[in-house]
Amino acid sequence: MNAVASLVPPEHPQPVTDGDDLQAQARAWIEHQPSLPRPGSGDTLVRWQALAHIAARDICLAKVLEAHYDAQAILEELGAAMPDHDRLGAVWAAEGPAATLRFDRASGTLSGDKPWCSGAGWVDHALVTVRDDGRSRLFLVPVRRANVSFLPQTWQATGMGRVPSGTARFDHVPAVEVGAADAYLQRPGFWHGGAGIAACWFGGASALAEPLLRSARADEPGTASGLLGEIDLALSPCASLLRELAALIDAQPGLPHQREIVRARSAVERAASLTLDRVGRALGPGPMCMDPAHARRWADLTVFIRQSHADRDWQHLGNLMHREGRTWTL
Repeated sequence: MNAVASLVPPEHPQPVTDGDDLQAQARAWIEHQPSLPRPGSGDTLVRWQALAHIAARDICLAKVLEAHYDAQAILEELGAAMPDHDRLGAVWAAEGPAATLRFDRASGTLSGDKPWCSGAGWVDHALVTVRDDGRSRLFLVPVRRANVSFLPQTWQATGMGRVPSGTARFDHVPAVEVGAADAYLQRPGFWHGGAGIAACWFGGASALAEPLLRSARADEPGTASGLLGEIDLALSPCASLLRELAALIDAQPGLPHQREIVRARSAVERAASLTLDRVGRALGPGPMCMDPAHARRWADLTVFIRQSHADRDWQHLGNLMHREGRTWTL
């Protein structure tokens, strides 16, 4: 059995349609596989292969599990105590005008709203960021039975709709600070974890292309085979980029590798966007309308890849290249 196969339950069910069942799947998965290799530990590629495999099965399941395993990696990197392995975790780090969450030093509690909380109402604990005097502070919060309520009207998604990810409201919830202020953002693993999301996008896009790969149309000269070729020209270089990046992170785990990670994420996001378009062109609306698993994957991937920063990432990459005076060599 190869390294990836050892991380995957031998008989994992097909994608589900019910949120409660999805939560049960996530808990069953972490019971089978309590942890994944941490980025930079020497098996980064194995970690990403496992995440890609999960996303190929069910993108919503990958969303929940990637956050759980990311929370574990963050706690380990920051030297914090690890919750029990059978407890489902999450990372709630979105900021913006809707984030009113504040920490009360006197009571040691959090109160206010936090947007984009994936798994709200499901997870046992969450790593939650709070902006405080312009700095980012990170707290470990036991949310399962605490005074945390989910505002369902803030989550109306179709794609990724099976993972409740709207606003969570905290009401004097006990919290323990993890690491020093800004440590969450300054650690190299902040960037390494971002590449793990790209592995999920890759797995989802690869699975989305499989109906075209198996289609008799792709075995004949014509439009479908050409569109499949375009997908291969997009996804295959992404696989190479991710493998190269995993080796680089393992060789230099103390560096953020920001440029390489932004490049890989952007390349995978573009490849996933192309795959969504080319599969639709080749197969028409039939699979989107008559195959529930394909339709869910289509909708989920469309939303999931928007977790990228799109054109801002390209601008960031260009700025990095310009500052460093990098040229392209073989």
